[in-house]
Amino acid sequence: MSTLAQYSQHLARLLPAVGEADFPALLIDMLRQLVSFDDATIAVYPGTDLPVIEYFQVPEDGGASTLDVFVRGAFLLDPFYLAATRDRKFGVFRLRDLSPSSFRDSEYYRSWYRNCGYQDECGFLIPLGPEGFINIALGKTAPRAKFGRRELATFEAVLPIVEALCQQHWAGSKTAQPSVNLRAQLHSALDCFGSSLLTDREAQVIKLVLHGHSTKSLAEKLSISVETVKLHRKHAYAKLEIGSQAELFYLFLDSLMSAGNYDGGDTLVSYMQVPATRP
Repeated sequence: MSTLAQYSQHLARLLPAVGEADFPALLIDMLRQLVSFDDATIAVYPGTDLPVIEYFQVPEDGGASTLDVFVRGAFLLDPFYLAATRDRKFGVFRLRDLSPSSFRDSEYYRSWYRNCGYQDECGFLIPLGPEGFINIALGKTAPRAKFGRRELATFEAVLPIVEALCQQHWAGSKTAQPSVNLRAQLHSALDCFGSSLLTDREAQVIKLVLHGHSTKSLAEKLSISVETVKLHRKHAYAKLEIGSQAELFYLFLDSLMSAGNYDGGDTLVSYMQVPATRP
């Protein structure tokens, strides 16, 4: 049977499933028929609420344990999330199309992608109302596996039908607004992280380190020298009582998740019991 005929059959099963519980799984089956991948996750960001995992496929070597951390705050550092919220980019993208050049050296990549087993990721970013969106993340786990241009072009060709069906299926999510803008709260926590202990420049450097920027890309982005970046990072690490990017990553996540009913300011104030004053 030809690829087009198989696609047609999958689509015929998918259309009547809109609004039904098996829609996400049938959607992934259809996409897998077009392009080979090993793992898939569908995260829906309804309005200003936290992400909801609508579909998750676990590889045999695990990965499910990272989802709770992702939903509670790690998603703030995800290049696909940043593309949709900060840059309002929608469509089909590979990880390397959206991430900083040094992203694979970041602790977020080591922690999240290593646990997921991903070697490469390709994602559909689909708008859902003025603030919400859907992220269909597809991963390859085989050593050195990559999504090529031809595979990307195939996904782009079916994007219009995937977008229309997903928006119809998750239409109710657009109106599911929480009483509090939870994502804005988390963004505020990230923006304020370390502000009770660090200078403005040190806090800026730390935030960009969390997003996966290297010393070189930090220097270029901030228009300062590499040595100045190193100095700011050294001073920030000393004040935060950490010695590596890994410790910084987990300090941010731990302080964020221990904040409880966050109402603004630096999460380190209560986490490290430091006075809420600037140096």
